[in-house]
Amino acid sequence: INNMIKGVTEGFVYKMKIVFSHFPISVRVDGDQVLIENFTGEKSPRRAKIIGDTKVTVKGDDIIIEGIDINAVSQTAANIQQATKIKNKDPRVFLDGIYVYETSSGVA
Repeated sequence: INNMIKGVTEGFVYKMKIVFSHFPISVRVDGDQVLIENFTGEKSPRRAKIIGDTKVTVKGDDIIIEGIDINAVSQTAANIQQATKIKNKDPRVFLDGIYVYETSSGVA
């Protein structure tokens, strides 16, 4: 109940950073999905679902996820991070992806 009250009065904000070293990643919001294009040079975009009434904005290399439901905001951030998971390559070398770097309550 405390998170519900905090969500309505302040809101929840997750900030994510787009990190790439090999191929430039472009991210855009399309309806209830986040499209991640040119990830590791792939031709087809990867998709991450936006949960609930969460608002996603892309500013340069930052993705800002805002909402009043902490579960929807954090699940949307997890969906975006999981969509950029690299398989069958060394994660110490291929650091490309989208990662959460700040979580806070209160609209930025």
